[in-house]
Amino acid sequence: MPPGIDTGKANTARVYDYWLGGSNNFIADQDAARAMLAVDPTLRAAVRANRAFLGRAVRYLAGQAGIRQFLDIGSGIPTERNVHEVAQEIAPDARVVYVDSDEIAVAHSRLLLQDNPAATIIQADLREPEKILADPATQLLLDFSQPVALLLVAVLHFIPDEEDPWRIVARLRDALAPGSYLVLCQACSDAKPELSSATMKAYEGRVAARSALRPRAPPGPAPGCHRVTNRTFGMLLRVITTGRRGRRWRRGALAGRRPGARPTRRGGSTGARRAPR
Repeated sequence: MPPGIDTGKANTARVYDYWLGGSNNFIADQDAARAMLAVDPTLRAAVRANRAFLGRAVRYLAGQAGIRQFLDIGSGIPTERNVHEVAQEIAPDARVVYVDSDEIAVAHSRLLLQDNPAATIIQADLREPEKILADPATQLLLDFSQPVALLLVAVLHFIPDEEDPWRIVARLRDALAPGSYLVLCQACSDAKPELSSATMKAYEGRVAARSALRPRAPPGPAPGCHRVTNRTFGMLLRVITTGRRGRRWRRGALAGRRPGARPTRRGGSTGARRAPR
């Protein structure tokens, strides 16, 4: 573990790792995760459904869409069926750049990827799109004159409206060549606003101050996450449905759900779109 990491308070990436059944988490992370589960018992299932969606999307992109370059921002701590594993299983020449702001996520990813020359990770914040695009590792692996799949999965809801998520995503989107894809998935509070607010309160008191991204509890029953999705996709062609139906999209394309498991009913905004050729 990198020096100087505060394991006495919860961390976003490690809480997510706990929900996915990973081992790269500590007591504080487990306590925060369990506190949130006590408020909303469906959280673990929602997180796993989100992970399964990511796998299906990558499988579609590497297979049917023929994409060979992936930029995964907010990738988190490596777990089962990582993007490079799914993509390179279908297309061995696929190249993947992961991006995360968390030191532990970056350290674990570097260990995992040390023998894979076609995949790497850089430490950067989603709020710094120029830094991500200009990083030498990004420039080395990705050719932005060719189609790229930009993955923003379960990360955009950490950017409040006042930090202009539209500008951030538009900057990344504008760097993509024609034929590229944008995959976006974020949590929303519109389905159960009171429950979402209570869940966020249970989390905010426990998350480490060093975390770069912090969840927000939108005021009132009409959060801005759907506006973020719709405005972000405004100039792109629709290929995957957005909204709650995203959890059912191409479910048969990748085995990502346990037998007998049932879909959760949490709010969200999910989709992938292709830049015009």
